[in-house]
Amino acid sequence: MSEYRNYRLENLKRLKLGGVDPYPYRYERTHTCRKVKETFPQSDPVSVAGRITAIRRHGRTVFLDIIDATGKIQIYLKKDALGDRFDLLEYFDIGDIIGIKGKPFRTRSGEITINADAFTLLSKSLQPLPEKYHGLRDIETRYRKRYLDLITNEKSRRIFRRRSEIIHEIRKFLDHRGFMEVETPILQPIYGGAAAIPFETYYRSLGSKMYLRIADELYLKRLIVGGYEKVYEIGKDFRNEGIDRLHNPEFTQIEIYEAYKDYKDMMDLTEELLEHLVTQLYQSVTIEYQKQSISFKRPFKRIRFMDALKEKINYNPINASLPQLRETAKWRGIELKEPTSRGRLIDKLFSELVQKEIVDPTFVIDYPKIISPLAKTHRENPDLAERFELIICGIEIANAFSELNDPIEQRKRFVEQLEAKEEGIGEIDEDFLYALEVGMPPTGGLGIGIDRLVMILLNQSSLRDVILFPQLKRLELKEDV
Repeated sequence: MSEYRNYRLENLKRLKLGGVDPYPYRYERTHTCRKVKETFPQSDPVSVAGRITAIRRHGRTVFLDIIDATGKIQIYLKKDALGDRFDLLEYFDIGDIIGIKGKPFRTRSGEITINADAFTLLSKSLQPLPEKYHGLRDIETRYRKRYLDLITNEKSRRIFRRRSEIIHEIRKFLDHRGFMEVETPILQPIYGGAAAIPFETYYRSLGSKMYLRIADELYLKRLIVGGYEKVYEIGKDFRNEGIDRLHNPEFTQIEIYEAYKDYKDMMDLTEELLEHLVTQLYQSVTIEYQKQSISFKRPFKRIRFMDALKEKINYNPINASLPQLRETAKWRGIELKEPTSRGRLIDKLFSELVQKEIVDPTFVIDYPKIISPLAKTHRENPDLAERFELIICGIEIANAFSELNDPIEQRKRFVEQLEAKEEGIGEIDEDFLYALEVGMPPTGGLGIGIDRLVMILLNQSSLRDVILFPQLKRLELKEDV
């Protein structure tokens, strides 16, 4: 690499000696590559700009391929038109960013090409692109140097454009239904709203420890108390946990809350939203994910948490002792972390024995209350909570509750969670409980993991393929001079 860089540094030096400014301040562009092709034929000259991805030299003529955000176009440069400046092209390299002015024409092979009468170097590339512009073959390098992946891989560029479209469409869907987008604190003095280990930081001017939020829930509920009846937030949350194809410590999710609704209403909203997204993306309610056909046609299938798990273990887990649950996990070959509470063990058994077998969008409803501290007690069974998770291809995509709004019951559950040393609560959030005592109407709440949803909608096997800059172990980088 140092040899490539030294070669390019020498070209940079020669361009400067030829009077070229390799890093000008701006460039006036009239057309994108796509617009040139869409408006062809045209008599007026055009001005385009982009990165050189191929150079073909033929004596007194040079052909370049350049790309911009909209696509690729071929450039034709000849010495007869450019005079002495043509000789400077010898010092241009693949990866350089160039501006071109000229008239479009169609070659004998039918390719729309710009006949250049002027060119401007806009940025000299000192590092080579991946060999032969075939894209990055090393997967980890694609994630670490995403900019190279985006330059060389149209598929990656398309995925992230589609991700942006999905998030835009979610916003449109909710805004059209009267929801208001809001922003709540990322730095929080007390973390809560989920079962997770937080990232810690320190607020020097306040002299206090702070946490990166693990969920948006408790602040959004404060807004429901404050009188906003339909709110949502799309933002980053942070959980200081493992990294794998379904987990990234920094992730994007949307949380939605609507007053006077319950978890059944949230199921309706989830179905409508997902069917709408799939239809907008594919003009169909069916997609393919990892060679499986997935239908998003409403209504989605519904299964009860306890009924589905009982079928697998042949007893009611709510009434089981911790040793019995442990023995079942051991017999099924399920590895457990220590310490493990009854609630976490029941949840683990379900995820391993039931969830992994679910393919089409399925609402798993009526979770055990012991693992749902922020959800209302089920109106028909006091051992259960009015909660659902949406599972697609064995992956949890959404989580929703009939939100608990009884401040006395909420305090009791927080205390139980704290005494059991459950993840997700470091201390009781007294201000949140005070807000509940002011009074929160019956409310339905819904959280959707944006990264996982995008992964499925765009048929990708790992979150790292739909997160522009996924978290990776840091490498020691040395400056190559």
